[in-house]
Amino acid sequence: MSLQNINWYPGHMKKTRELITSNLKLVDIVIEVIDARIPVSSRNPVIDELTAGKQRIIILNKSDLADGNETKRWMEKLGTDGIKVMTLDSMHGVGIKELLNLMTKIQDDINKDRVRKKNLRLMIVGVPNVGKSSLINRLTGKKSAKTGDKPGVTKGKQWLTLSNGMQLLDTPGILWPKFEDESVGIKLAFCGSIKDEILDLETLALRLIELLQDEYPKLLANRYKLDEISDEGLVNMDNIALNRGFILSKGRIDYSRCAKTVLDEFRSAQIGRITLERAE
Repeated sequence: MSLQNINWYPGHMKKTRELITSNLKLVDIVIEVIDARIPVSSRNPVIDELTAGKQRIIILNKSDLADGNETKRWMEKLGTDGIKVMTLDSMHGVGIKELLNLMTKIQDDINKDRVRKKNLRLMIVGVPNVGKSSLINRLTGKKSAKTGDKPGVTKGKQWLTLSNGMQLLDTPGILWPKFEDESVGIKLAFCGSIKDEILDLETLALRLIELLQDEYPKLLANRYKLDEISDEGLVNMDNIALNRGFILSKGRIDYSRCAKTVLDEFRSAQIGRITLERAE
């Protein structure tokens, strides 16, 4: 599947980059939210460039969907140069208390020598669909940000007040103009950071099956009851569709339904807790 013709950088992405640049001087720290299943592909290198010199917290979000052992390795790898790294499940609120405690400590450190104390001001950034809006709603204690399974729900800049009085600048998700490595785009598509409507889901699901067979063969076989697979020893869409009963009239295989099922079950960790990128 070729991703070359997909418009990765629509107009609002350009505006978001300008928004971050123009407002960075107003905040004390930057919280970057990434997907724990793809810690490389969901990190936008543009954000590194734009936020240079600011205190950073990296959130490995959706950690409940990721391989726990790999997440520990990623925490060690990313936690360099004074960057704080935390795991989070913002959908269920796991890790929010620890994040608030860390933010309070940073605020206290900043105010240590100030006569007039100030509330911490922070910016949350990240590519679409990594869970920024769910995190913001947890921090504010209300539904301040729109959430959804589809990328690109947040539309513009918002200053929000957290339950502890801190000020948070929300920004829309930001992708980068192009991918040097096409596999980055593929992995973002696997995890739902790119709209399914513009992708060939059958080919995408096939690529995911191939990857999982290499990296997590037991989880794949267990989920789809693939004790006896193809003669070539490979899992394919036919195996899965037949076992699930995805059959159309005259015995034709419903590849569309099968593809959607595999992608949905990967994204919801029904296949298992999976990390697609290794820390080493």
